[in-house]
Amino acid sequence: MSDKDVENYDDVTMYGLTAQKEEELLLKQNELTFIWTNKAGHGMGVTMSYIWRKGSIWVTATEQRARMKALARDPRCSVVISSAGTDIDVSQSITFKGSAILHRDQATKDWFYPDFARHANSPAPTPEAFVEFLDTEGRIIIEVIPEKSIKFDGGMMRDKTSEAINNR
Repeated sequence: MSDKDVENYDDVTMYGLTAQKEEELLLKQNELTFIWTNKAGHGMGVTMSYIWRKGSIWVTATEQRARMKALARDPRCSVVISSAGTDIDVSQSITFKGSAILHRDQATKDWFYPDFARHANSPAPTPEAFVEFLDTEGRIIIEVIPEKSIKFDGGMMRDKTSEAINNR
């Protein structure tokens, strides 16, 4: 990368996360912004707890939530995960565009609820109590299968910018 490459911020695609930093962020963070499209075509988003397992993003909500009806109609969605609130010392983020699969089966519930309860910021006194709270008839587990991503490493951008400025 030459100094000319970092003279401005028109193209930040060169500041992507390494595979190691991506995995670290996905495992350390437990909150994301989940985005779907409503009937009118407007993008909508909410903050949700998540886990990263089996190459997918996993979240849960009850079936009466607007996002569930929207995902049943159109499974396309996006998630945005940032390093905010973690012990990662620089700004990092990943945006995944993907498709949602809505799981209601017991086999998925059996592994998801305990794993999610250990990782999420639960208000329950124990993970077991949170699993019991989550395991209701109307709850659906959403698997987001990533299809494309945008990754950003603010530390790399900071370092390359500093290097370019100091080499002038």
